[in-house]
Amino acid sequence: MVILEACVETVEEARAAEAGGAARVELCANLADQGTTPEAARLAACVSAAAIPVFAMVRPRPGAFVYVPAERDAMEVEARRARTLGASGIVTGALTPERTIDVPAMRALVAAAGPLPVTFHRAFDLVGDRPEALETLIDLGVSRVLTSGAAATALGGAVEIARIVRQAAGRIVVIAGGGVRAHNVGEIVARSGVSEVHAHLGGEDAVRAVVSRLRSGGLEPR
Repeated sequence: MVILEACVETVEEARAAEAGGAARVELCANLADQGTTPEAARLAACVSAAAIPVFAMVRPRPGAFVYVPAERDAMEVEARRARTLGASGIVTGALTPERTIDVPAMRALVAAAGPLPVTFHRAFDLVGDRPEALETLIDLGVSRVLTSGAAATALGGAVEIARIVRQAAGRIVVIAGGGVRAHNVGEIVARSGVSEVHAHLGGEDAVRAVVSRLRSGGLEPR
């Protein structure tokens, strides 16, 4: 069964995602700026309110994903804090000015996350060499990578996502994200072969519609 990770910004959205059938939520602040680290109180409240896993975004600011040492240190602190607050995983990413994976930064973040799985977010779509970057993430022990296939939407990038899924070969979970909705999720899954999709849907009805489509269309991952 293909599962839905719902991106949320509030406790109310987390509750709605769970009620709609989402398997997991990703909690962010500032979704208008593609998400930043949520405040500790909101993360704690979300973990308390939701029975499904809550993954916490670790991103210190909007903008480019190239970080100075002080920012990287702050990200490690936030990753450790997410663990203590009961998060089930973290979502993060760091790049070099040359558009490669920032290996020292990611190694430190994976270590700070400890036993929690780490998802590399859509900064992956900005790297210059995605096949090489994917192997780097696998070597670092990253559990998931979120991608639109470097397109504006997951549907537009479905062919590239399928290539990433084939390369991953089960060594890392590939999540399709970007414009995922009930009317297109079937085509996205069928064309890409992903086992997970990611979307910011808001209300319970929109979440339920996507989950219903995933359950009704023979959408087993390839």
